[in-house]
Amino acid sequence: MSQTIQDGKFVELTYKVTDRKSGHVLTRVEFPLGYVHGHNEILAPSVHRALEGKSAGDVIEVPIDGNQIFGPRDESLVFTDHIENVPEEYRQVGTSILMENDKGQTRSFLVTRIDDETLTVDGNNPLCGRAVVFTLEILTVRDATDEETRAGGAIVEGADIDPSLMRPV
Repeated sequence: MSQTIQDGKFVELTYKVTDRKSGHVLTRVEFPLGYVHGHNEILAPSVHRALEGKSAGDVIEVPIDGNQIFGPRDESLVFTDHIENVPEEYRQVGTSILMENDKGQTRSFLVTRIDDETLTVDGNNPLCGRAVVFTLEILTVRDATDEETRAGGAIVEGADIDPSLMRPV
């Protein structure tokens, strides 16, 4: 009998995120992502809830409203500047830039548009304001080892981990 996803189970899966309006695949994780269910919430809570009770070999689709997870788009987080004011290493669409405000708070901005004169960055999460579908393929469901539970996920063979740095969960 196959095991089902529940707290304490080690799960490996792949997934893709598709924009419901356009049908475009926004991101895809094809290398197996491993985690311990209930100990390391790596995806949105609604995705973890949808995974519960599923088994290896199952493929599920979970609709997500980006506004519920990330809030609505905030246009005050979109900035355009003259390109000559931006260092060369940031002049590529898709580049992530970590910025700090006058209070010392940091936020990641993504370069979204470049032309001959200007560069635009956006501090909104790329999924906010979008309705998306997570399509997940469950590859493995088994009991997690004590090591995996402490680490919250897969333990890579041959990894050099100092046990004194591991914190109990």
